[in-house]
Amino acid sequence: MFQWLNNQLLKMEWLYNLVEKLVEQVFGFNLQDKLGGSIHFFIYDVIKIFILLSVLIFIISYIQSFFPPERTRVILGRLKGISGNISGALLGTVTPFCSCSSIPIFIGFTSAGLPLGVTFSFLISSPLVDLASVVLLASIFNWKIAIAYVIVGLILAVIGGTIISKAKLEEYVEPFVLRTGKIETETEQLTTADRMKFAKNQVSDIIKRVWLYILIGVGIGAAIHNWIPENIISAVLGQDKWYSVLIAVIVGIPMYADIFGTLPIAEALVLKGVGLGTALSFMMGVTALSLPSLIMLSKVVKTKLLGTFLGVVTIGIIIIGYTFNVFGRLLL
Repeated sequence: MFQWLNNQLLKMEWLYNLVEKLVEQVFGFNLQDKLGGSIHFFIYDVIKIFILLSVLIFIISYIQSFFPPERTRVILGRLKGISGNISGALLGTVTPFCSCSSIPIFIGFTSAGLPLGVTFSFLISSPLVDLASVVLLASIFNWKIAIAYVIVGLILAVIGGTIISKAKLEEYVEPFVLRTGKIETETEQLTTADRMKFAKNQVSDIIKRVWLYILIGVGIGAAIHNWIPENIISAVLGQDKWYSVLIAVIVGIPMYADIFGTLPIAEALVLKGVGLGTALSFMMGVTALSLPSLIMLSKVVKTKLLGTFLGVVTIGIIIIGYTFNVFGRLLL
């Protein structure tokens, strides 16, 4: 029963079959041809991602409405040390933000007096791991990979925040951030209708921000899956190439996309024989260390703190990538 529900609700086999009939019987393309296969891949993945994304963000946002920023600040402010880093990382999983969207919240938390390590644990986990991406990962690969990805993402966020905390780098935060001051507000009591409206607005807002990246990501995935020969991809990013993870991270950092836009690319790479760790490290590099987010972060922290953050997260992603390449076959 679970397998049937997983196939129909997450992998959406009914949609796959429906799109297959549309492409072959209505459009007149053969799925075995490159063009027909690309059209099927594009239509199926775009519709599936948008359906799952809309439903999941609505549910997550409704839950999130019970934890407004002020209440969250109060809760996190009571936690110190490793418990604070774990809480900051877990908070990041329920906030469906890209790396650039996470930085204003990072500024707010830092200015409110939260420990620097806690805010960085949040900053690392928020774009890297969220509940919606977990379900999408399960729909593309399987639940074992999705859960493993969440675990290593949270571990990276906790370790990264802990290292920054132990390094005592508070002096490298720009003074204007610390001078912003704390804002005490009353927690607004929302009705069920208010929470429904908030959730709908969140769906609309996030879809507006990510739709283009999803289309681009699925388009690139379709091209990789159907047009680029497997031997070419294997020659550069094959599982036998020790440097494949390094290349994936280096290529990913200058790019900017939401995790939902990079998932179809990771899917196509794995289907072409690229190691699971290589594909995931590319995805993590794009989402956690995108160049635009690093530029934004450089405006609020000084070079030493920025370099520490970049180094810790980059090394962590590389270690995760090689680990998944070694043990990934057990998860597929």
